[in-house]
Amino acid sequence: MPLPQFPRHMHYKLDGRRAVPCESIAEWGAWFSVADRRVVETWVDDVRISTVFLGLDHNHGLSGDPLLFETMVFVDGVTHQMRRYFIWEEAEAGHAEMTELIRAEMQEAQVRAAQAWEQVRARMKA
Repeated sequence: MPLPQFPRHMHYKLDGRRAVPCESIAEWGAWFSVADRRVVETWVDDVRISTVFLGLDHNHGLSGDPLLFETMVFVDGVTHQMRRYFIWEEAEAGHAEMTELIRAEMQEAQVRAAQAWEQVRARMKA
């Protein structure tokens, strides 16, 4: 028995910050070729956090919201983390969260390094 077919759009474009389905691949291709799909990009030292509108639904299941936005973390050009989202606002929030996680970890590492330095300095004085 064949599986039921669900109407699901695969190709989307942005209308402002809102994703809307495209009626055809030609419509999507024309939009995609000139679109500014960047939501936000942040550099924290040599780490790049990039969030973009994908234009294609990356939810390959039969249920759930489309996954249309993606945040990726790059170190030396290599992808180290990826998260996907349904709407622009989720993508912005996810980007901010990822950026804050990286900054918090950097701050924590600096605290640990400072504590280690105090111990080294104390031994050097003795």
